Amino acid sequence: MTIENQTVAQRKFLASMIEDDYYPKHLVEKGQWLLAALAERIEKEAPKGSAVYALTHATTEAFNELQEEFYEAESEIETVAREAIAEDIGFILDAYGYEFDIEEAIAPRDW
Repeated sequence: MTIENQTVAQRKFLASMIEDDYYPKHLVEKGQWLLAALAERIEKEAPKGSAVYALTHATTEAFNELQEEFYEAESEIETVAREAIAEDIGFILDAYGYEFDIEEAIAPRDW
């Protein structure tokens, strides 16, 4: 599936991470894919109101799992990464017109 929302489609997710050598490029790319998949699911499922949190929670949990791969690569999802992920999830929600609480959107995070 292709992202239809052009604002989202043109976004370079996790930009601050991809340019930092501390983060393995292949893992940042997995994170970018998770965010693109979130946008695609929002477009496909069009959840109403706070029902979108089920999708953001699933994405957050996927980042929780990805964190293990960061550790194995001698990196981690730390402050810069946490902020980049939260910012991009917020960007996606905003682009689709959701009113949201970012802390609720990423509530299951363990990073």
